[in-house]
Amino acid sequence: MTRPLIQISGLEKSFTSNEGWLGQWRFHQGKLTRQKDSVHALNGVNLTINQGETLCVVGETGCGKSTLARAIMGLTTPTAGEIHYLDQRIDQLNNRQRMFFRRRMQMVFQNPYASLNPRMTVYQTLSEPISFHNPQLSRAQVDEQIDELLESVGISASSSDRYPHEFSGGQRQRISLARALSVEPDFIVADEPLSALDVSVQAQVLNLMMDKQEERNLSYLFITHDLAVVEHFATRVAVMYLGRICELAPTNTLFNSPKHPYTQALLSAIPRLDSNTAQPIRLIGEVPTPTEKPIGCVFQARCPYANQRCYDVSPEMTLQSDGSSVACHAIEEGRL
Repeated sequence: MTRPLIQISGLEKSFTSNEGWLGQWRFHQGKLTRQKDSVHALNGVNLTINQGETLCVVGETGCGKSTLARAIMGLTTPTAGEIHYLDQRIDQLNNRQRMFFRRRMQMVFQNPYASLNPRMTVYQTLSEPISFHNPQLSRAQVDEQIDELLESVGISASSSDRYPHEFSGGQRQRISLARALSVEPDFIVADEPLSALDVSVQAQVLNLMMDKQEERNLSYLFITHDLAVVEHFATRVAVMYLGRICELAPTNTLFNSPKHPYTQALLSAIPRLDSNTAQPIRLIGEVPTPTEKPIGCVFQARCPYANQRCYDVSPEMTLQSDGSSVACHAIEEGRL
């Protein structure tokens, strides 16, 4: 059994609407009152990430994937719930207390054109975290580590005096990965790191991440919309919808026998060369607004199997015989 590295329980996150002062006034029971709407990005997420595995999180835009990543990294404070790194709770730590975990946990952001400081050379970008976390190192030792890092991600060490604008998008993402690896982390959050890259470059960066995982026994939380990448890269897959996880399964199990109606619709949309493949499942109904905390199943408005229980009671994640976990009343009751 692999040891759990990250454990998340009951995680919730709400954001107050950014409407201006006038936009916050509403008519309620015949009176003009001031109200601030809240956007419920996460609604009771429970998740475990094991050492050495890649957990991919998929779902529609706005389902809470990036908010989950930022909450784990301490870039946003959860409204409720707990996040543990090994046996240490980390969601309530201040910046000084979190310093040790900054080294153990790193993040690769989506946009390689915005995640690197344009005023810093590659050398400065990489030397800053190395020197901060290893003040005992000499200048020569830092230089040696930077050269090794750049060579390991396919960037010439002689390019260390160049600025980010002098590199292509794929090269910048490699530099971002080198920066994340510079402090020798155990866990890396990758928030759609391939979406801004060409397809051929995506394959190079993905293979690089897989090589580094094998070399260093890294754990990844990998957020993506590309299901082909998920099938190739993931150990397990978590499917999110409107701030909740509706299905969690090993990769082969999820792709071969998806159980939740939303997962089935999501996978049916993958383009296939086989003309005999079934037609994509077309969901009807509107996506509920995240400003209203859902009652019952979050997928109720678009699910063809929904009944009154789905509207009244939120389903719990239930372990299935094939090792997957699904939150669905229809599966529990044998209606699906």
